[in-house]
Amino acid sequence: MSKRKNNHLLEVARKRAKSSPAEPTEDEERICSDQGSSALWASGEVGIIEKIFLKNFMCHSLLGPFTFGSNVNFIVGSNGSGKSAILTALIVGLGGKAQTTNRGSSLKGFVKEGESSAEISITLRNRGQDAYKPDVFGQSITIDLRISSEGLRTYKLKSKTGLLVSSKKEELVAILDHFNIQVDNPVSVLTQEMSKHFLHSKGEGDKYKFFMKATQLEQMKEDYSYIMKTKTVTQNTLEKHETLQEIRNKYKEKEDRYKNLASLDEMQEKLNHLKHQMAWALVRSLVLFLKDRPFTRVFIPSVQGKVAEAERRYKQFHDQLECVTERVQKLQPECGQLRNKAQECNKAFRTAEVQYDDKLTLILSCVWMDGWMDGWMDGTNRQTQVCFNVFGVKYLWPHQQGGLRRFGEQMPAFIAAIEEADRQGQFRRKPVGPLGFCIRLRDADLGLAVESCLKSLMLAFCCDNYMDEKVLQALMIQSFPHGQRPQIIVTEFTDAPYNISHRAIDHPEYPSVLQALDIDNPVVTNCLIDMRGIETVLLIKNNKDARRVMQGGHPPRNCKEAFTREGDQVYNNRYYSSSQQRARYLSHDVEQEIRYVFSKQFSWLIVRNSCTFVHLTHRLCLAGILYRETLVELCLSLEERTYFVFKKKKNLPLMHFISGNFCFAFVQQASVVKASEICPERLDIRRTAKSLDNEISHLKHKISTQQDQHGDRDTIIRQYQEALENYNSVAQHVKGLKHFIHLLSKITNTRHNVYTEMRRYLSVRCKYYFDSMLSQRGYTGTMVFNHKKEALSVSVQPGEGDKATLSDMRSLSGGERSFSTVCFVLSLWAIAEAPFRCLDEFDVYMDMVNRRISMDMMLKIAASQRYRQFIFLTPQSMR
Repeated sequence: MSKRKNNHLLEVARKRAKSSPAEPTEDEERICSDQGSSALWASGEVGIIEKIFLKNFMCHSLLGPFTFGSNVNFIVGSNGSGKSAILTALIVGLGGKAQTTNRGSSLKGFVKEGESSAEISITLRNRGQDAYKPDVFGQSITIDLRISSEGLRTYKLKSKTGLLVSSKKEELVAILDHFNIQVDNPVSVLTQEMSKHFLHSKGEGDKYKFFMKATQLEQMKEDYSYIMKTKTVTQNTLEKHETLQEIRNKYKEKEDRYKNLASLDEMQEKLNHLKHQMAWALVRSLVLFLKDRPFTRVFIPSVQGKVAEAERRYKQFHDQLECVTERVQKLQPECGQLRNKAQECNKAFRTAEVQYDDKLTLILSCVWMDGWMDGWMDGTNRQTQVCFNVFGVKYLWPHQQGGLRRFGEQMPAFIAAIEEADRQGQFRRKPVGPLGFCIRLRDADLGLAVESCLKSLMLAFCCDNYMDEKVLQALMIQSFPHGQRPQIIVTEFTDAPYNISHRAIDHPEYPSVLQALDIDNPVVTNCLIDMRGIETVLLIKNNKDARRVMQGGHPPRNCKEAFTREGDQVYNNRYYSSSQQRARYLSHDVEQEIRYVFSKQFSWLIVRNSCTFVHLTHRLCLAGILYRETLVELCLSLEERTYFVFKKKKNLPLMHFISGNFCFAFVQQASVVKASEICPERLDIRRTAKSLDNEISHLKHKISTQQDQHGDRDTIIRQYQEALENYNSVAQHVKGLKHFIHLLSKITNTRHNVYTEMRRYLSVRCKYYFDSMLSQRGYTGTMVFNHKKEALSVSVQPGEGDKATLSDMRSLSGGERSFSTVCFVLSLWAIAEAPFRCLDEFDVYMDMVNRRISMDMMLKIAASQRYRQFIFLTPQSMR
């Protein structure tokens, strides 16, 4: 049916063409030949309006929901019924500005008076191959807009199922671009005010603007103008900035100064060479001066023999020194080993002293508690009794409490509180701890190493769940009101330890922390594996062996670190010494130590007193011997000095002569040493020191002048590098801008040609369709486009062509002018692309005849374009 209607339209156009004196152009023939293709399209699948709902919008509390068909829709109602409100809501809801609707200057004016917000809901169809994100939105997209009384708008884009997809304006813009919806295009939505401004205007410029805006040529023109403006701004930027040649000149200037540094380096090198010559020239001058002195001619032959003897003895001592040096080098490694061993012995001695003091304190405590020394204390040793009273309660009492006080004075009471809470059923599973109380050492020497590894975990507790942790935390607050509280670890209690065979250490010589401990509770084992990784930590007693194993280049497999007997921590590339001197929690058997240390106590006291006495006696003897030796030395020195003075008085003239020669010899040797420091290689200089000094002064002055002219060396190099980088950067930037301008010019020329061709093509199509529409009532007319002046002249001839002449639309009657306007709008509909068209009160000035003809024409157009949606708003009845 649509194809038949379209053919009828073409047939009418052909009949009109026969009566018209003008022949169709080539473009019109091509348009005519391609006319029938669009009629075969299916109904609209994307972008058409399915539903609109309004709330508190303008003067309406509720309006809708309105369901629209896919092709032709009429909205009929009297003035004030809400027809224009629907059209305004469509513009605003799809992102249009308030000024576009000609119903207000701001969005807050669309909120009904007395209400806090207005709501608009628009549903667009989203089907077929051109659907927008069909996997996300489905077959329809709902756009909900909320306008607050302050004029703020909030979007919600929902899928067909009502699921919120996005709240961003950018997503709405993407949807409108995808569907080619242009709410500000008068062809898509033509309001009454837009129609009055453009269509019913008497100016030819307004009609031309309407044509440009409807065909989107105006947007293309603005884009082209913006591109040309950008091109001009870019060219002006290049002209305003320093030219590339100026930057290149600056770079060349810096380069010349940089090259001049080479000649400055040559002069500096020559100056150094002259200084070397000057040093040995001074030595030569001094030698010549000494040869001319009379005392040197007499004394030098006698001294030469002594010099030879001295050189022989020097060589002998030098050989002996070399032998001693070789021996020292051979003994150096052994000395280092002995030094390390001495340090270890000193450290062991200090540790033994600390252990002795601790064990002595424990002994005294045990004696005080057991009453074993009551009689002895009452009889002879009141000082020992005081020690018992001071240290007994502090150190012995913790060991008599089953060892729990080693972990803190509050620990026994805290454990008792845990037992009581467990009996009352407050725990799902009784907590385990402290962890240090649950482990035993297999090797007592490794106590400090294990404590250094576990650290705060020695005092930690394990809970099976977080409910037990809360109960334990409450008990801990009561038992430990001040200071640091033990750590609580929440881990699921298991009845078997982890299988760690694939990640544990298996060293043939040294055990891991896990292997060095006896742990009965698998919960404790698993907790220490999780928190500290005890299966991957080695225990190596000797520091040297620990360094060899961990830092020898190939640490054991699965081994992360190691600890020594002294608590030192060893990594493959680091070594940390321990500040802890003894094990606090994991000590030896206390009772056995008490018995052993107490048996040795008195022997040690006797030996110490004896050693003190011997030491003091030895020091007294040494002081006496030193006094006697000092007295003898003073007597001998006095005798020697007396004889020396008596002898020297007789040889005083000879000594004056010898001292003068030695002074000159010393000066000569000192000059040689100083010259060797300046130039190690002795030079044979024939020039005088004065001539060399003059040349050096002249060269220094020249170098100073050059440096004053060119500046500092580092500054010159830095400025040269900066100038080079700046020149290369600017050259590359200018090259890129020139290429961009060239490419932009090429693109803009192409786009302008395409724009001109499209404008001509659309103008021809618009004239063709306008003639076709006028012929429906037997009218004829012309459309003259003047693109240079941006004017569009429309002339219409009502009636028969031989009875009337072409006249301007302003001379037509109201109905004829409205009909001609409808024909103009329909011709623009035919050449513009949009999924829907909305026309508001198109028939307000038409009589019934023109209204019927216009309605038939619009229905025929709608029938021929089943893929588009048409919405007509009219206050008149459709009956």
